[in-house]
Amino acid sequence: MINDVQVQSAGQQGEMHDAPLLFGIGDQVQLGRTSTLILGHARYSYGRGFWDEFCGVDGDGRTCWISLDEGDVVRQKRLTEKDTPKFMPPFKLGETLDFDAATFTVTEVEHAECIALRGQFDEVLQVGESHEFVNASAGDEALLSGEFWPGHAIWFYGRWYDAFDVKVQRQP
Repeated sequence: MINDVQVQSAGQQGEMHDAPLLFGIGDQVQLGRTSTLILGHARYSYGRGFWDEFCGVDGDGRTCWISLDEGDVVRQKRLTEKDTPKFMPPFKLGETLDFDAATFTVTEVEHAECIALRGQFDEVLQVGESHEFVNASAGDEALLSGEFWPGHAIWFYGRWYDAFDVKVQRQP
């Protein structure tokens, strides 16, 4: 995790308005057989609303991201360079992407802006930073998502979880 002087002095950036959340920083979140310690919370606006991203680590110390958007929960890991899809924007709703022996259908293509930050992250994030993103689903479980800046792309892969199946051990 990035934990340099800038991050330590930053603490909280942007206005993190209160909103109902299933969990927060310091909580241990159980999704299926995976457990994640939440270290950071980022909020993104996408025009018609916002969603929350939580950066955490699993029991082996590997970073993952858990997103909450309108009651939907997804846990994703960043794909490594060798596993990264070669798809690039522009994307169209309904377009199909073949990846990892599955066919993903593009369900969302939007512009996102970071509007608030709390805690620690595995990358440098800044309030006001914006990017384009795409979400593509394969069935009811798998999600492939990409984030795009000029000359740069990051891809994530994960699965959806029912919010009623989320188990949370609150911070002391």
